[in-house]
Amino acid sequence: MSRKILVLNGNPKTDSLSKALTERYVAAAKAQHEVHQLNIGEMDFEPDLIEGYDRVQPLETDLEIFQTELQWADHWVVVAPTWWGGPPAKLKGLFDRALHPGFGFKYRPNSLLPERLLTGRSARLILTMDTPIWYDRLVLKKPGVRLLKTATMEFCGIKPVRVTSFGPVVKSTEQQRRRWLEKVARLGAAGR
Repeated sequence: MSRKILVLNGNPKTDSLSKALTERYVAAAKAQHEVHQLNIGEMDFEPDLIEGYDRVQPLETDLEIFQTELQWADHWVVVAPTWWGGPPAKLKGLFDRALHPGFGFKYRPNSLLPERLLTGRSARLILTMDTPIWYDRLVLKKPGVRLLKTATMEFCGIKPVRVTSFGPVVKSTEQQRRRWLEKVARLGAAGR
């Protein structure tokens, strides 16, 4: 089954493992799926919520494009590094600004749970880190995954959200990175 996939390179660096993983996923996915790609480093917007959610800031063009692409997609892939246990600040700012009340979710009167406005979509997080995977999982309790998967994507109704983590990047060999790229290519070809 062909899918409509939005792939977001969430690393603001112009040359990175995230970029290589993104390109490999996109190349493999294009054979059987319709794929659109965005790169956080090329997007121009104010990442800070100047007034919190008391008032929605007017969205810059790149945030409007992101929202349109996300509405178009039935599967969303985010490739990002883990820095200090979470995503890069600009990626977090993208979610803060674009997934605001009225787009990603809507508060309901007399309910603690929101109306989730992005249902009908699945997602894949492809995360890299310098921390050993076992340490991130057992000691740190996967803070980046909890933030992106549970507190952001699932909160907005995106399910299932699957996670692929690679690390530690800082100690990885060329052979390990090749295996990571091959795994991402398989995920892309399958539209997962």
